[in-house]
Amino acid sequence: SVVGLNRGKPTHCNDFIKSTSKNNYFFVFLGNATLVFSDGVVLVDPEYLKERKVFVNLTCAFRYGREDLDVLGLSFRKVLFNSTVQVFPVPPVCQQNLSQLQEKLVKKLGQHAYPFNFTIPHSLPCSVTLQPGPEDTGKACGVDYELQVFCAMTEDEKIHQRNSVHLLIRKVQYAPEKPGPQPMMETSRNFLMSDRILHLEASLDKELYYHGEPININVHVTNNSTKTVKKIKVSVRQFTDICLFSTAQYMCPVAMVEAEDQVSPSSTLCKIYTLTPVLGPNREKRGLALDGKLKHEDTNLASSTIMKEASDKETMGILVSYKVRVKAVVSLGA
Repeated sequence: SVVGLNRGKPTHCNDFIKSTSKNNYFFVFLGNATLVFSDGVVLVDPEYLKERKVFVNLTCAFRYGREDLDVLGLSFRKVLFNSTVQVFPVPPVCQQNLSQLQEKLVKKLGQHAYPFNFTIPHSLPCSVTLQPGPEDTGKACGVDYELQVFCAMTEDEKIHQRNSVHLLIRKVQYAPEKPGPQPMMETSRNFLMSDRILHLEASLDKELYYHGEPININVHVTNNSTKTVKKIKVSVRQFTDICLFSTAQYMCPVAMVEAEDQVSPSSTLCKIYTLTPVLGPNREKRGLALDGKLKHEDTNLASSTIMKEASDKETMGILVSYKVRVKAVVSLGA
């Protein structure tokens, strides 16, 4: 059975984040570091700029190797999206409808505050981080988004750290409005030298679960065989597909229970097992996919990837899904 882990609906936030360049000549204000909002404001000093322009660059990249391995011009990083817009001087053809946040900031900061907007294609992946091991250093592997604001004569010039602002932000997805059908799967097995069947059926009460929400797995065992079911194992497993030059899939259990529920021959079992997949007990598992993490903030297990129509898997970087596995263990094997 397939289960989706996802976020609830977005909520409005009146707060904003601020970041400053090292030389204190540039200030960037964003509604949030999570890409629910797609606008911001840049505060500049025109006397410092002289004839230079101000640009905003947004990059989405997939890092698939440790940062300390980037040597001899070889980089384990693939850029999935890159876009640059000019903020100052304001292009003559640029007409923006200011958001409520931008209107408040421009009014508060004065005439040298310039709004900007950036559009992220829906086909791009969400921010995902692969949990590093204890010995790993540098940036974690995964998909991340970086917003850079810098001044230069042209947008192709080299960006200097002293007069630029760098912000790590994240793109998230929210649960679809309409829930899907209840997942259900069944299987039967007969044993050597016997035509009597062991039937196992598992179903969920819904298709989509939010982070931290318990998953109820309804298990029905009909044992018409001569074997005795010794125990029932139920687990939720995360599957991570790394989409690069070729697809590699990794599996990691995130919640499990092993119940000593016996089912004798010619009897049945109907029981609901409850599992809650959360990050807490899985923090030591290297390679586990997590929602993109910002500095000084905790995160959670990565949301299930919702593929848009006509999306190219290679531009998704990492695909995340979850499956519920139910196993009936019988005497002398399973």
